[in-house]
Amino acid sequence: MADDKKKESLIEFPCDFPIKVMGARVDDFAQAILEVVVRHDSEFDAARMEMRPSSKGTYLSLTCTVRATSQVQLDNLYRELSSHPMVKVVL
Repeated sequence: MADDKKKESLIEFPCDFPIKVMGARVDDFAQAILEVVVRHDSEFDAARMEMRPSSKGTYLSLTCTVRATSQVQLDNLYRELSSHPMVKVVL
């Protein structure tokens, strides 16, 4: 029964973990996402944020590789990104 209560993660922490965030291509989208990411990984380097516009230029995809220290950290980051008004999708 003790094993049922213990939630095991497939991820070994700490590790570098990429998170992809997509939203409309507006001026402050990347800055807004950077601010959220830094709240959850204070050592995140903005230079490591990869940006890729959609083929028509309407959307922007950002890949942020964070230093994940726990499942709780990743869950909280995912929840905050997912609820952000500028964000369409988080993967």
